[in-house]
Amino acid sequence: MAVVSLFRGLLGLEHTAIENVWWDGDVLVIDVRLMARQRDRCGRCRRRCARYDAGRGRRRWRTLDHATTLTFLEADAPRVRCRDHGVVVAHVPWAAHGAGHTHTFDAQVAWLATRTSKSAATQLMRIAWRTVGAIIARVWDAAEAASATDGLDGLTRIGIDEISYRRNLKFLTVVVDHDTGVLVWAGEGRSRAALSPFFDLLGTERCAQITHVSADGAAYIEEEVTDRCPNAVLGVDPFHVVKWANTALARVRIDAWQQARKLAKHDPKMLTGWARRHQVLPGRDLARGLKGARFALAKNPENLTDRQHAKLEWIATTDPRLYRAYLLKEALRLVFQMPPDQAAFELDKWLAWARRCRIPAFVDLARTIHKFRPRILVAIEHQLSNGLIEGVNTKIRLLTRLAFGFHTSHALIALAMLSLGRHRPALPGRT
Repeated sequence: MAVVSLFRGLLGLEHTAIENVWWDGDVLVIDVRLMARQRDRCGRCRRRCARYDAGRGRRRWRTLDHATTLTFLEADAPRVRCRDHGVVVAHVPWAAHGAGHTHTFDAQVAWLATRTSKSAATQLMRIAWRTVGAIIARVWDAAEAASATDGLDGLTRIGIDEISYRRNLKFLTVVVDHDTGVLVWAGEGRSRAALSPFFDLLGTERCAQITHVSADGAAYIEEEVTDRCPNAVLGVDPFHVVKWANTALARVRIDAWQQARKLAKHDPKMLTGWARRHQVLPGRDLARGLKGARFALAKNPENLTDRQHAKLEWIATTDPRLYRAYLLKEALRLVFQMPPDQAAFELDKWLAWARRCRIPAFVDLARTIHKFRPRILVAIEHQLSNGLIEGVNTKIRLLTRLAFGFHTSHALIALAMLSLGRHRPALPGRT
């Protein structure tokens, strides 16, 4: 009896009696029995029902290990007939319906999955790779079902973006609250059909409360927001506009590097030894210098190292066209740091400069920015930026990398919501 009392305190089971503790090979088995008031309840709705049959007899649920010993709860698993759900396995208070693990085991796996790699969680908890994903989804669904609200009340300023996972073949659409920085919703796909469930869940009344939306200029986001949120102003955030400029600058740098490689074909044969130190190879030296200029061109001037400053000075004298593209990028970045009334004037000046710069990548960028000019000015006026959303996307990419991929998008969404949403898992037994 002393051993039974000890395990009753260790397991912390409610409405449950411990009948026996015994060894089954290298496994510790704890026989448990439900109290009378908890018996014969539907596993889904927990309504008291008539017993149907004994089911498959005794069943085991994996619980937290005791020291290094695998531990299982064992109990009868009868079936009941529910008027709403038909014949189902009876409810047990220590595990979710249809689960093979206890609530405490699920909670510890969910906590580990949000803070460690999936492989580490599998080795520590001694479960299969797929089981971690199933547990994550189960814990998130249970947290949402137990919550009094859906977490969407009070939303006024939101950011919408998409993120790729699984080798850029699959996408998630994410919605983040600008005021709290919390991930409030995520869905599979990057289309209007993928975003529509979020606004369906939000409802007409709460959609009317949305005042500001930031996005990356995607047409499907603009169409959906315009139809669903009549009082919202949509802004194309500065983060993505500067990102477009960095992409155009990268195209110019790659074109310059490719031209240098073509020039290198006409260079004399490379010498060896000490003679190489004094040999001039214009094309090859230029290509090598441009190849290492990526970070010097992409970083903000205030963050450059001395070596990167020297690299920019070298570019200014060696390739004026590439340096002009760099100045265009920096001028556009500075536009977003100006007051709203001055930013409109400076943006028009930048557009005029970009149109006549004779750099195709920036001429194309000028057309794109002119198209989204009203949305960009809205983002500047209301200080909307998707930098916060991009930070959330980076964390989701990190979760995907630590997990080495997911078999289903539901498991990835559940892990992202547990890690970055409002239901942060806690270790069992901690307050």
